[in-house]
Amino acid sequence: MSSERPSASGNEESPVDLMKRCTGSVLRAVAGRGDLDVAFAAAGSSVRGTEVRLPAPPRTLGPADLIRLRGTADAVALRFRYHTEALHGRYMPPGPEARKVYEAVEQARIEALGARRMAGVAANIAGVLEQRCRAEGLDRVTRREEVPLAEAMRLIAREHFLGAPPPPSAAHAVSLWRPYVEEKIGGTLDRLKDLIADEETFSGGLKDLLAALELFADNELEDEREETEESGEEAREGQSAGDSDSDQDGQGSQSDGQPQAAPGAAEGDGQQQGMESGEELTMAGAGTEEPGGPSRRNSKFAGEGRDPQDRPYRPFTTKFDQVVPAEELCEPEELTRLRTQLDQQLAHLQGVVAKLANRLQRKLMAQQTRSWDFDLEEGILDTGRLARIVANPTHSLSFKIEKETDFRDTVVTLLIDNSGSMRGRPITVAAMSAEILARTLERCGVKVEVLGFTTRAWKGGQAREMWQAAGKPVQPGRLNDLRHIIYKAADAPWRRTRRNMGLMLREGILKENIDGEALLWAHERLLGRPEQRRILMVISDGAPVDDSTLSVNPGNTLEKHLREVIDFIETRSTVELIAIGIGHDVTRYYRRAVTIMDAEELGGTVMRQLTALFDEDGQDPAAARPGRRPG
Repeated sequence: MSSERPSASGNEESPVDLMKRCTGSVLRAVAGRGDLDVAFAAAGSSVRGTEVRLPAPPRTLGPADLIRLRGTADAVALRFRYHTEALHGRYMPPGPEARKVYEAVEQARIEALGARRMAGVAANIAGVLEQRCRAEGLDRVTRREEVPLAEAMRLIAREHFLGAPPPPSAAHAVSLWRPYVEEKIGGTLDRLKDLIADEETFSGGLKDLLAALELFADNELEDEREETEESGEEAREGQSAGDSDSDQDGQGSQSDGQPQAAPGAAEGDGQQQGMESGEELTMAGAGTEEPGGPSRRNSKFAGEGRDPQDRPYRPFTTKFDQVVPAEELCEPEELTRLRTQLDQQLAHLQGVVAKLANRLQRKLMAQQTRSWDFDLEEGILDTGRLARIVANPTHSLSFKIEKETDFRDTVVTLLIDNSGSMRGRPITVAAMSAEILARTLERCGVKVEVLGFTTRAWKGGQAREMWQAAGKPVQPGRLNDLRHIIYKAADAPWRRTRRNMGLMLREGILKENIDGEALLWAHERLLGRPEQRRILMVISDGAPVDDSTLSVNPGNTLEKHLREVIDFIETRSTVELIAIGIGHDVTRYYRRAVTIMDAEELGGTVMRQLTALFDEDGQDPAAARPGRRPG
């Protein structure tokens, strides 16, 4: 991770450093927040409190890189400037689909406010939105069912509020939803257009929009209105009491009235969670409202009288969660020692897996081999046929044209369980398999990302301490601090990251496993990639386990959340999901899965599963999934 401050030499500032410094300054200026700490990380984008992490630009800046960086920075800045999380959460609807649409229209409001005032911001947001829509595959949809309503609403609302047409890559996708949306809520969107500067009135008006879309039942709407009115009355009563006796009731006024917190405030978990991925900020808060995504603190879910089994999964706090490159968890000298240790342990396995790797490489290279059409009237002169013209001048010249290959641009993510039960042979072979996979696919032009997931502590960390300090509220949700590790980013060459695999052998790294949130994290990273085909391969040796969470929540909390996340990815996402279980039957969770009893089988199984994927015919990856019908 690199800071956006200028280099010490000053006069020798590189173009990339200059771009970082300027981007950070502009972000603070647009946000109106001089206290923001802006830095850059290869891991992507995130916002935690006042700490902003933007995608690190490559050394050679291209137009697409500039659009991504500027658009992401502007989206983050506008959310700080025009969005109040406490107010936003107060009006949050109960249903998951309603929440996604609610987030989508709110994001359109935020960006419309910024674009109206700053033409440059409007251009940057439009550019990164086009990239996002293309990466999501909206330029290839043919049916309305393939386009999430929230994404269509995000673009249609933007058009009403700003007068800007949808990005070219999403024009057809929006047209599939437009007749339905305009008939139901066209007038409501026009009325909301005049309210975008009044966040509270706008948020209240969104309830009518959701009801018109039949996403919000009438009884739920009345309940929400009553709760909102009661909250307002309590706030006013608290304020009056505070005026008469500030010493006794001032603190209560803050609690009941839910004052508007500045974006990124320390207690603003929702603000932090809603901005977890900077790239997602330009698309309806994507990634924040899917099953198991960061949950909003809403009375419908956290209130008393609700069956605990029906409460949605949520973390107690994400304040102490960590997404970190592997090299930041270990000193360089120790990484080198661990890498040497790994090489020694894997020496006798290299030959077996290398054969499988070569087989996969031949398969991929065969699919990418160029082919030609011959004996054409025009094209490139076929020099191989010149001999016959010399022998018989009456023959005409022969031309050829290269055929277009149907091999799609592909990225593969390997998500490895870094729990304590993987210690020993399983984690060693997992590290070796990751290396062989990355080296093989990189030679074939396929990007590979290697990720790991664990927790920062055994049996709860700082999150559990915060819960205890808060009086141990019942059903608190996840009570441990996540640690998501980036061993190799998709764009990082293997030669620069090979040492990182040794980190898996370090004592103290492998702890507990919370699979559902790790899957969502890896899935969201894949969605931010520009490749046409995205493959997520999970390697695990057991069900999700975190003693701290399970001791104070229903016993199936983590497993139920994992099933919800898997179902979402397998049925609604363009990402292709594969699972490999080591000594554990993962077929009861995943549709496409295989279980192995010996860790030594892992390398061969990984290669065979990928070979089978690349053998599948057809352009739609979702059509080949078990349990799904081709469109």
